[in-house]
Amino acid sequence: MINKAWKTLGLMAFCGAMVVAVPSDVRADEISGPGLSYGNYMVTVDADNVTISKDEAGKEALMTASKGSSFEVVQDMGDGYMKVKINDTYGYMPVDGNATVSSTDEETLAALEVKTQTETVVNFRQSIVNYALQFVGGRYAYGGSDPRTGVDCSGFTRYVMQHAAGLTLNRSSGGQASQGIAVGADQMRPGDLIFYGSGSSINHVAMYIGNGQVVHSSTYRTGIKTSPWNYRAPVKIVNVLGD
Repeated sequence: MINKAWKTLGLMAFCGAMVVAVPSDVRADEISGPGLSYGNYMVTVDADNVTISKDEAGKEALMTASKGSSFEVVQDMGDGYMKVKINDTYGYMPVDGNATVSSTDEETLAALEVKTQTETVVNFRQSIVNYALQFVGGRYAYGGSDPRTGVDCSGFTRYVMQHAAGLTLNRSSGGQASQGIAVGADQMRPGDLIFYGSGSSINHVAMYIGNGQVVHSSTYRTGIKTSPWNYRAPVKIVNVLGD
């Protein structure tokens, strides 16, 4: 008798091969063949973190998923990659040794959807923070646009958002403050921008990284550094990511 814990993906012909009887919880490297469209299947990250790419070749990172994050499977691409759904877009995850695939019914999938979307937003924002923090210790340069060679405050936030989030910001701190949605201090999340100045005049911008800290290209003396988010009185806090 077939164990009831085993579920069937359905008979599918792929390159002349027939695939049947995949267990409900399996390692990705145990799946029989590529090209499978799973329907209601989830992939859950087992490793500490896994990079999900924009392309199947894994050349351009989309986000970093942390342990326990779950995503709906769209398709097994073969060669150890699965196409997964992330909010309104798709990414490619290297699953061999990194994640577990499990079947789920429609009701369970619907219940997991909100949780998964929340985790995705948190992971995406954290990936932006991690990208920014790699430049701590870099040079401050007025008018600079690349943190690897020297950058000012708005050049730094513009560079990070463009390369880590695919978002184009205005060049000046004042211009960036006009983008996105203003939020209160009790609503800010990692990846939000905090603006400083005199009165309503804005002359500096930093990125909130969580735990009461920001990262910013500060001065010629200190360069790119972290500071308490309220080391100066903020003029405005903005969510430019739109989530």
